[in-house]
Amino acid sequence: MSRPRQTRPRDDGRPLVVDLVGEEPVVAWPFLLRERIGRRVRSSDRYPWWVLWATLIGLFAFGFTITIVAVSIPTIANDLGASETALTWIVTGPFLVLALSMPLFGRVGDIWGHRRVYVLGLAGFTVAAVLTAAAWSGPALIAIRILGAVPGAATGPTSMALIMRAFPERDRVKAMGWWSLVAAGAPVLGLVVGGPAVDAFGWRTIFLAQVPLSLVALLVAVVVLHETPRADRAPIDLAGVVALASATVAPLLALTLGAVVGWSSPTVIGLFVVTPLLVTAFVRIERRAEHPLLPLELFRRPNFTASLIAQFSSNFAYMGGFIVTPLLVQGLFAFSVSQTSLAMTARPLSFSIAAPVSGYVAIRIGERRASVIGCSLVVVSMFLFAVAASGEILVFVFVALAISGLGIGASQPSLTSVVASAVEPERLGVANGAQQMVAQIGVVSGIQVLSVVQGSRPGSGGFTAAYLVGASVATVGVLGAARVRSLARDTVPVAR
Repeated sequence: MSRPRQTRPRDDGRPLVVDLVGEEPVVAWPFLLRERIGRRVRSSDRYPWWVLWATLIGLFAFGFTITIVAVSIPTIANDLGASETALTWIVTGPFLVLALSMPLFGRVGDIWGHRRVYVLGLAGFTVAAVLTAAAWSGPALIAIRILGAVPGAATGPTSMALIMRAFPERDRVKAMGWWSLVAAGAPVLGLVVGGPAVDAFGWRTIFLAQVPLSLVALLVAVVVLHETPRADRAPIDLAGVVALASATVAPLLALTLGAVVGWSSPTVIGLFVVTPLLVTAFVRIERRAEHPLLPLELFRRPNFTASLIAQFSSNFAYMGGFIVTPLLVQGLFAFSVSQTSLAMTARPLSFSIAAPVSGYVAIRIGERRASVIGCSLVVVSMFLFAVAASGEILVFVFVALAISGLGIGASQPSLTSVVASAVEPERLGVANGAQQMVAQIGVVSGIQVLSVVQGSRPGSGGFTAAYLVGASVATVGVLGAARVRSLARDTVPVAR
């Protein structure tokens, strides 16, 4: 016999059902407590900041293992009896998945609700962390890392959409400054804390530590975040998904394989040749689609296109240089691994300092100036790296590391916020997914291209050539940033 039930109103308008046993109600106290806390938070004047802090916890949980995993590849390979070359896919593979998945999850969030997709992504990512810690072989670890990146990709565009909806347009750049701080700071803290932990307890420790962090992020998200309005439940453009994924993966896979099997490989050449055909196919599919995955008319909006160009170019140089520089200080200046790790923290630390400050500065000087200054600093840092390599001047390496971090920290909050302000609220998910996809493509492209250029020449000449290539691409980013239009502000808001 079923229990009698009673309904009570909730703050979101849906009924709260309580079972009755005899004359006494059975109250779900944890559920009621969550509802009470959530209602109080959502009614607060500082609710946008609650949303920001809630999503930053998830960002930290996702990002703090990035650098330590890359540094720990020799240790992992030795433990699992795997090849170090093959295990580079535990870093490259997730980057590829992030690049091709983010627009899809951005669109799914627009349709089904960003909070729902974000929470499900966090839950899936937590499960993936447990499985990663239990990996029994090299291939298993690679597969788990790649599959685990899928729910991780869901958290990126949806969390940014939650932030952009919570903050008024004029204050978004401040929020993205704090976002950039955590995005840069999490890998640094992971490297500083994770390195000794790996030496003392093994590489599985870093993923076991990721589980409670992810659970805390999940709990906070469930309590704090409020569901966003949903766009019309139009069908997902599956043909567009397949075409975009193919057009994205083909060149990135060619860059990755080229460094391993050689650039004259028929597979590599074929992937490069087919790339423009896949891009053309994607454009045609999107033009004909009734509900396109990535509306092409967005590219006619200056702030959308200019920001994507600047983000791709600056990330190309920044991350390409981030991979080449450890080889520079070890090869030319005889740094040990521990000395190299400490030296490399100069860049993300300066990023962490610049990002939140630049969010407030951009409100004063405009997003366009902040973006141009930041992208220009990236160009300057690449030239300083080149001089440091050619003249073997160590102090220039540290100066360049700091300037590079300042440049990215100064430009990214503005470039991110102008994209959100260039699209309608119901397209925030797909717009954020698009810019994160482009940034990831820039990251992978920069890593592969600069690594190949550096390895093509012996001694300091290879490093100098690689940095000059990075400077050339970063210059394109300055030109893109120069086309950004600052957001109109009637008054300068007071920082809270």
